[in-house]
Amino acid sequence: MMKKFFSHLSPLALLVCAFLLTACITGCLSRPALNPQTFSFGLPAGIATNFVAGQPVLALKKLRVASPCEQRSFVYRTGDFTYVRDPFASFLDLPEQELQAPLRAGLCSEGDFSAVVETGSTLKPDILVEIDALQLFGDFRQMTSPKAVLTMRFTFFVATNGIATRPLFQKEYSQTIPIAKPSAAALMSGWSQAMTKTLTGVLSDYRQSRDADSKR
Repeated sequence: MMKKFFSHLSPLALLVCAFLLTACITGCLSRPALNPQTFSFGLPAGIATNFVAGQPVLALKKLRVASPCEQRSFVYRTGDFTYVRDPFASFLDLPEQELQAPLRAGLCSEGDFSAVVETGSTLKPDILVEIDALQLFGDFRQMTSPKAVLTMRFTFFVATNGIATRPLFQKEYSQTIPIAKPSAAALMSGWSQAMTKTLTGVLSDYRQSRDADSKR
């Protein structure tokens, strides 16, 4: 039957079919294999950890990552209501753990706190903070203009003997960073930039709230 089909084609049509078949086979064979990649947050760019004696101790009380971004796999937004997980790109650890290192270093970088510890540390905190990562995904709805999205909510409390006594301030920080291309490596770089911007804003707002609180 196929022989009968090809017998009715003109020489030009046969040439086009042969070209398309060759291109398809070549493309399939030359396509690079998809290898799993793992990523981890480093310290934010330009961040140096400076421990200053005599400053308050900050304790990271809670760090939560909202669904659907709480798992290791990278998440991409592909439509207004659609998201997909990348089976070939993931964090080295759960995002809840991955975010802690840059957050601790960043919060302690400007000398506002002498240390950033976990709840239960022998150092009794003077300030407590709860952090919610509300958005952590790549916005790939427009493949020609991909973006890294990071939204976090910080809630600070004044503490006495390590126990929260009253809220200091709460604020949500949302960063959308344009990235070079819709790839996992570019997305990771965008998230790192978003983290740096977020921490700069958090520390600035903390100082304003601290100064206003001291005048009450």
